[in-house]
Amino acid sequence: MEQPAHRTGTTETPPGTLTDVLRGVRGVVFDTDGVITDSARVHAAAWKEAFDAFLRQHPPADPAMRRPFDARDDYLRYVDGRSRLDGAAAFLASRLPDPPEDAVRAVAEAKETLFLRRLHEDGVDACPGTVRLVRALRRAGIPRAAASASRHAGELLTRAGVLDLFDVLVDGAEAARLRLPGKPRPDLFLEAARRLGVPAGSAAVVEDALAGVAAGRAGGFALVVGVDRAASEETRQDLLRHGADLVVRDLAELLDPADGRRPAPG
Repeated sequence: MEQPAHRTGTTETPPGTLTDVLRGVRGVVFDTDGVITDSARVHAAAWKEAFDAFLRQHPPADPAMRRPFDARDDYLRYVDGRSRLDGAAAFLASRLPDPPEDAVRAVAEAKETLFLRRLHEDGVDACPGTVRLVRALRRAGIPRAAASASRHAGELLTRAGVLDLFDVLVDGAEAARLRLPGKPRPDLFLEAARRLGVPAGSAAVVEDALAGVAAGRAGGFALVVGVDRAASEETRQDLLRHGADLVVRDLAELLDPADGRRPAPG
């Protein structure tokens, strides 16, 4: 199958130098969906279609619990950063008491089918600010890892044209093989740091999910950067409460650009 063209080319991301925030770290672990690529929108749309179909077919007894899945708030709170089964279980438990395991699996499988269809139809792009930052880290000799609970992380990074910018990839398939517990446990990020050869206490984690920043904090990472692309004060505060040291709207804020913008602490 022909892959969609990606818009992130080698000449489209101007160089930058790192701000003081990152100059002390010896390695950086990046979440994939919503941080490296714009695939979070594809995941969120697939989850919404799967959950809304389930809620229509199995309406909760409480009418207040029958509202559709919110592709921003519910996505960030229940499924972003988690494995498919964990995400399906977390959201269904918020609407139904003790959701049966077969229902959780059915929704997770429906989401997988919908996600792959949308991925193949629409493709994904890399986030330009992230690409600028990763290239600056590479020029500075700081190793970089991509980590994801998704088994499709390698395909996403390849389609976005950025896989070769990372020294290490730990995806959902590797996590399953190693039996790593999902976020908010830090094991996925710790494994990525281990493969970089950098202790967590000398590395940074970059995440957009609440469970992910909690995992970075639990893992003892030197720096946990939250990404809030929606520029929502509520989301920013949630990321800080869950363990982010600072929150940025775009990772280019961690560069020292000509216009002098710098990330504000917290």
